[in-house]
Amino acid sequence: MSHIDDSEARRKGRERADRLQADYLEKGGDFTGWFEELYASAQGEAALIPWADLEPHPALVDWMRRQPPPAKGARAIDVGCGLGDNAAFLARCGYRTTAIDISPSAVAWARKRHGEAADFRVADLFDLPQEMVGAFDLVHETYTIQSLPIGMRARVMAAIASLLAPGGKLLVICRSREDGTEAEGPPWPLCRAELAEFTRLGLKRSDFDEFIEEREDGRRIPHFLVVYEAPC
Repeated sequence: MSHIDDSEARRKGRERADRLQADYLEKGGDFTGWFEELYASAQGEAALIPWADLEPHPALVDWMRRQPPPAKGARAIDVGCGLGDNAAFLARCGYRTTAIDISPSAVAWARKRHGEAADFRVADLFDLPQEMVGAFDLVHETYTIQSLPIGMRARVMAAIASLLAPGGKLLVICRSREDGTEAEGPPWPLCRAELAEFTRLGLKRSDFDEFIEEREDGRRIPHFLVVYEAPC
């Protein structure tokens, strides 16, 4: 599934990410700063970024294959774009694509890999440029919500929902857990009850799927794929 098969580098990348997250959680304050530290310290070695497969997420690819082509001029945004593969894929599907990440190193890396395939920008979900609010026909989010502590969940979901244009679709792909179970992380998998926050924000759920992602190291990780629609 992944183009990266260096399992030892993968293991080191996960350990490095876990240490950085733990350090920032202990410090308090700006938790999101660890993303920049992780990307900058990788020094161009993608295997050290635990979620970087150097290809679009297979669940995103499968979902897009089942969708009609986007209308001319339709806009998409990839939230937490990392190295840019999901954003570049959305652009190839016909969307005018914006891709945002809080890490300047990640954005520079994505631009180096994909050029002008998408409009790669440094942006903070908690302080979005006003021109992005309500601007996108498709909002795509894979693994961003789950990477933030539970206490930040409602806030990040509200920020993501705010990007939707009237009638737009939100696609969420995340690790999953059962309702009533504790989220052990990082990352912190989502349950159905937590995802219901999007409906409380006024979106309508139009698709819900569960699947297992089988990793090269033998892990079998349960996931949700959920689609919401904004009112017209």
